[in-house]
Amino acid sequence: MDNADPDVVRSYYESIDAEAYESVFALFDEDVRYERPGQDDIEGTDDLRDFYLDGRPLTEGAHEIRSLTTEGDTVAVRGTFSGLQDGSRVAFGFADFFVFTDAGTVGRRYTYTDRDEV
Repeated sequence: MDNADPDVVRSYYESIDAEAYESVFALFDEDVRYERPGQDDIEGTDDLRDFYLDGRPLTEGAHEIRSLTTEGDTVAVRGTFSGLQDGSRVAFGFADFFVFTDAGTVGRRYTYTDRDEV
């Protein structure tokens, strides 16, 4: 199904960088699953909310999208982040995959970075 929306993904990064978390939460399905290699999966909007409000080590930064590709129900993004991680200045590359539900919300997200943990 071709229901992936690149504008939703762009909105995600804009909202994250602005720390507009309520806007971020509205993009995700209540049963969202967010996978990051080497870290526990985030499951459901309560876990997602806890992560962004209390557990996310990245702050005061900005994402730059280098490429964005849409196919079927998935938007793939390659980019860079620069900002603070646990109080130290960082810059790194990332690849994110957003898989959309039939309702047009993000149901799954996968993140890969060239850092151990974000």
